[in-house]
Amino acid sequence: MSERWTVRFGGFGGQGIVLSSVVLGLAAIYDGKYACQRASYGAEARGGKCKSEVIISDREISYPLIDRLQILVVMSQPALDSYYDDLEPGGLLLVDPDMVKKIKKRNDISILKIPATKTAEKLGNKIVANMVMLGALQAKTGLVSKKSLRRSVMESVPKRFIEINLKAIDEGEKIIENLNKENGQLEEVI
Repeated sequence: MSERWTVRFGGFGGQGIVLSSVVLGLAAIYDGKYACQRASYGAEARGGKCKSEVIISDREISYPLIDRLQILVVMSQPALDSYYDDLEPGGLLLVDPDMVKKIKKRNDISILKIPATKTAEKLGNKIVANMVMLGALQAKTGLVSKKSLRRSVMESVPKRFIEINLKAIDEGEKIIENLNKENGQLEEVI
């Protein structure tokens, strides 16, 4: 049976939501998988509602729309409010607790609270919070390899921002590694 993974990123325009899905999809292709990506956002360039989706499969993708949402990565309260109920039972939610304050309780999903914005600010530019999230997503799920994710970043961002984006991915991976060492489990951990 083929493997098919569905991921939705949600937040505000200007947070790198679309770039996140582009980088993830390209990394999947570098890993020899199939991927398709799509995005939608409001008329505002920055600050408006934004979502971006990726489907990754080990077989050709004949239906490029998400019918079962397995992974949701959110970086704003409105994104969580809009897409939370779309996450299927057994799904994974990655959320930035500095950007999302209220998460209604669900016992049928795993929730990871990743301090992406705080981590990005420590790196010197909060705009790379999306890459912190991608690093955490890669470390938690293994959807794509670390090598392909890094290669995709190098191909997808302007040269002057490559270094900080790669550092942000590394920091996201470290968050997951540290949580594993500290707790042996990741759910409901900040």
